[in-house]
Amino acid sequence: MGRYMHKECQALNIKLLSLSLIVLLSACGSNQPPSYQQDRAPEDRDQYSGAEGLTQQQKDQTYLMNKELSDKCTTAKIDLAIAETDKNSSEIKKQNALISSTCI
Repeated sequence: MGRYMHKECQALNIKLLSLSLIVLLSACGSNQPPSYQQDRAPEDRDQYSGAEGLTQQQKDQTYLMNKELSDKCTTAKIDLAIAETDKNSSEIKKQNALISSTCI
């Protein structure tokens, strides 16, 4: 009879250990921060986590660099139109150079 109870206790201990590990692992997974702040625009994100967060950070940096170039391009085109209206040849030359380097 003692042997049977020992095996029963051993099986119960294994089940309890397995259940404890499952609870522990699922609790660890729920404490992970989100990979990035999905509710924010790329300009406002400042927290990235894990591989997915790193991938998103690279996408955000690429987006921000392209946006900066696009903004500079737009500004240069507006300034060029003003320079042409004013017949300011040095400013026209300057804005054309900016357009060449920023407009893709």
